[in-house]
Amino acid sequence: MVRIPKTIFQEMVNHALREAPLECCGILAGKGRTVRRMYEMRNADESRTTYLMAPEEQLQIFNEIEKERLDMVAIYHSHPHTIPFPSKRDVRLAFYPSIAYVIISLKDGGTSVKAFRIGKEAISIEPIRVISRFS
Repeated sequence: MVRIPKTIFQEMVNHALREAPLECCGILAGKGRTVRRMYEMRNADESRTTYLMAPEEQLQIFNEIEKERLDMVAIYHSHPHTIPFPSKRDVRLAFYPSIAYVIISLKDGGTSVKAFRIGKEAISIEPIRVISRFS
């Protein structure tokens, strides 16, 4: 289960809404499965249907996560026009089987947020728990 503080959860949804109709992307870092920090990233693809984290920006964030002694808990991105389920491309580019992949759907003007574990053989739902603060 991924535990996300309510303020970070709302920031993530706001990021998706701000970037629409393009996909947004970012990294969630923390301790164990509890998110403590959100790193908003620029979608280098500037696309409605795909996202790409620029390698130099990603490396900078990885260095900051390491410096802060945190772990990457999840990668998030939005699906402005489709349901919150990994696309074939999302699955193909899921390089970190130990983390969650959070998808924010804005389909039909609503917001729906789901998390998944994406492995070589299967996709499974990763429950999300929105918490009031770090514990």
